[in-house]
Amino acid sequence: MTIAAVLVALVAAFLYAVASVAQQRAAGDISDESAKGLGLFRNLIHRPLWWAGFVGDFGGYGLQAVALGLGSLLLVQPLLVTALLFALPLGAAFAGRQLATSDWTWAVVLTVALAIFVLAGNPTAGVDRAAVPRWLVAAAVILPVVIGCVLGARVVSGVGRAVLLAVATGVLYGVTAALTKSVISLLGAGLLQVITNWETYVLIIAASVGTLLQQAAFQAGALEASLPAVTVLEPIVAVTLGLTLMHERIRANGPEWVLIAIAVAGMVAGTYALSRAAGRIQPVAVRS
Repeated sequence: MTIAAVLVALVAAFLYAVASVAQQRAAGDISDESAKGLGLFRNLIHRPLWWAGFVGDFGGYGLQAVALGLGSLLLVQPLLVTALLFALPLGAAFAGRQLATSDWTWAVVLTVALAIFVLAGNPTAGVDRAAVPRWLVAAAVILPVVIGCVLGARVVSGVGRAVLLAVATGVLYGVTAALTKSVISLLGAGLLQVITNWETYVLIIAASVGTLLQQAAFQAGALEASLPAVTVLEPIVAVTLGLTLMHERIRANGPEWVLIAIAVAGMVAGTYALSRAAGRIQPVAVRS
């Protein structure tokens, strides 16, 4: 089951990468003026490239759900960061520019760091559903972060706006992953259980808002500005929820904890470095 979960998660990561490139290409040339309110989506729905990306996203999410049904959040979610290795070079090629050697290096660092996390942590499965009081505590932490990022994105443009929207997206997608695992477990009890439990509806809200924010992030700046934050924050949030809400565990001894700490540091450093690389392409501008 573990090997199957890994393989399905890697295919999902590839589909997410292709979808991200297509959707960013479709959204990237829409002006800020045209993207106000529902203008962004009115423009996007007339673009075949965006619909191609939507299909890729849908397929990626379906495979992610299958992988979560086969394995734990701690195993599946970190593997999705491999989407960076597919998406960054694809995005640069479509944009007519080459990634710097340092960008390649940091993309590899991110992937290797997550591989170390999976191997050294040897994650175990927990429960599929968390108690409501635990979710309320998590919501008290998550909602201010998301709202703060969205409000902050209203006063900056370019890379700054893209990064803030991407952070909010990554957090919501991490929540979506945890809720997906819960809803998948409800399917075993029948459709009635799915439509009568709160996780289903919070999942729909979190996924929908996350999708809206991701498209706005793609419109605001280059793929290098938004994708690293989304791709890395999603597993970090999902893993945190798995550990704190769903009783998943990392089986590691003393030396392995050192490796895990180094891996997490590599993930954070890689995200920062790739975002700075995007900043050199598109400088931040403050809106008047």
